[in-house]
Amino acid sequence: MVDRNLLREFNIDEAELDAVIAASFPEFSEEEIYHQEAQAYDLNEILTGTIVRVDNDEVVVDIGYKSEGVVQRDEWEEHEDVPEVGQQIEVELEEFEDSIGLIVLSKRKADRRREWEKIISTHAEGDVVKGSVIRKIKGGLLLNIGVNVFLPASQVDIRRPNDIAEYIGSEIECMILKIDEARRNIVVSRRRLIEEEREKMKKSLLETLEVGQLRQGTVKNIADFGAFVDLGGIDGLLHITDMSWGRISHPTEMVKIDDEIEVMVLNIDYEKEKIALGLKQKTASPWSDISSKYPVGSRVEGEVVNVLSYGAFVKLEDGIEGLVHISEMSWTRRVNHPSELVSIGDRVEVMVLLIHEDKQEISLGMKQTQPNPWDEVAARYPVGTVVSGTVRNLTNYGAFVELQEGVDGLLHISDMSWTRKVSHANEILKKGDPIECQILSVDEDRRRIALGLKQLAEDPWETRIPDKYQPGSTVSGKVTKITNFGVFIQLEDDLEGLLHVSELADHKVEHPESMVSVGEDLEVRVLRVDTAERKIGLSRKTEIGESEQTEGSEVDVAASAASRATPKDLKGGTGEGSGPLFSLGGGDEGGEADAVAETEASETEAPAEEAPAEETATDDSAADETVEE
Repeated sequence: MVDRNLLREFNIDEAELDAVIAASFPEFSEEEIYHQEAQAYDLNEILTGTIVRVDNDEVVVDIGYKSEGVVQRDEWEEHEDVPEVGQQIEVELEEFEDSIGLIVLSKRKADRRREWEKIISTHAEGDVVKGSVIRKIKGGLLLNIGVNVFLPASQVDIRRPNDIAEYIGSEIECMILKIDEARRNIVVSRRRLIEEEREKMKKSLLETLEVGQLRQGTVKNIADFGAFVDLGGIDGLLHITDMSWGRISHPTEMVKIDDEIEVMVLNIDYEKEKIALGLKQKTASPWSDISSKYPVGSRVEGEVVNVLSYGAFVKLEDGIEGLVHISEMSWTRRVNHPSELVSIGDRVEVMVLLIHEDKQEISLGMKQTQPNPWDEVAARYPVGTVVSGTVRNLTNYGAFVELQEGVDGLLHISDMSWTRKVSHANEILKKGDPIECQILSVDEDRRRIALGLKQLAEDPWETRIPDKYQPGSTVSGKVTKITNFGVFIQLEDDLEGLLHVSELADHKVEHPESMVSVGEDLEVRVLRVDTAERKIGLSRKTEIGESEQTEGSEVDVAASAASRATPKDLKGGTGEGSGPLFSLGGGDEGGEADAVAETEASETEAPAEEAPAEETATDDSAADETVEE
């Protein structure tokens, strides 16, 4: 225990020293005193020492080494007793001698090692421990359970909280996930503990849960489609459609997170462990006595809650909404979109049209609350009446004329002119033009009125045209169109005749455009007038060919005059097969009929696009489509 080399440095007399030591330590021999070596220690070893001095910053501890060690004063926590001289403590040897020759000791490290050894000896992975959250660190929380352990942020709860710092200072229970003895590290999980507890509660809950039960629960999460409610071990889904009999746009209108609510169990899927919950089912459905509250044909007032392209939904009461289809909004207006008539929040009067209790649907009508103008159309517009209106729309088969708001009549192209060939209504009328027409027919069931424009004037084909254009008479006209089957000649405004290719010349004509041109004035002879088909046949053939009028001809002027005075049958067709077109007088009726038939056959050979407009029949199907639009 005594180092003689150290004593010699101070020039102490050995004899005097021996006497003093012998008197002080009579139990030791001289050899034991001088030759026993100082005790050997290892770094990081835990030693027991005695406090020999306490300063403001340091505590000196004798550990039985050749010099004392020093422990910093701040290693004593506030809740610990103040160090006192003579007190024995455990310390860890950190360094043998620092710059001033002192041994560096640590009480804190020794305490932690003892705590760690205690935790290791008393706990294992899977054990439940309780500790206080000290502070937030990177990736999680620092929890003290006797030693500091790590609680990852992902293991704080089943659903990670927005801010884990809210747990600082609180006492929580966790499960030990992993113990790393080498690194003295312990990872714990609060989530694992909660999940295991919930699993036990879930099994117990599923054994007692039944459809139709009322259960208390806590709203844990909210999504666009509904809310998840913790029933105590298992979450159930409260769908947005089961929250209220009325219309809601988002679950937050009914519940908030952490709300305590009572719900009804609607369905249980034991295999998938899913539970459907309901809130509105706690009260009676408003559809239970819908037929008595809103009988078909009754008028009620409601609020427009939604407007779509095909109609508007009207709320009659909470949970009861009906659809007003776009076709049931107005008798008169042509509604392109329901927003033209109603907006969300409007109060409207409607009539109940139909109820589907199984589907929980009600069909409503707005126009039924107003008089139907078509109920008195027949009385107001009798057939033959001349009415005034406005051209609302033009089509290729006619024009729609508005007689009053919501009541239109169709003026077909075939009823626009007695003589003109009309291909499109815009050839005669313009949209917005005022017009007078005659009522031709009224169909109340199909809501259609047929109008006529030409009926306001006398039909010229009955007397005037047959009188003016008698067969055999010569008339002048202008070429308006040339086709492969003949030439159309304008005889007067809106009146044309057909000069067939076989009647262009005495010889066969292959191409009519080689004989005449559009705009050319021609003098032609009337072959026939067909009042039924409203056609006039023309000819340019001469009665006697020029080649036959020679100087030696025995036919004199008088004979020629007599010949012209006596009508002859006009020929039709081409080549050797030509025959009489029709008889101009006398002759046999059968031959005349054959001639007419042959002429009609030759005209029929014309392409369909060149046929006169009068031949186009009334297109009822087209009219039907437009009226129904």
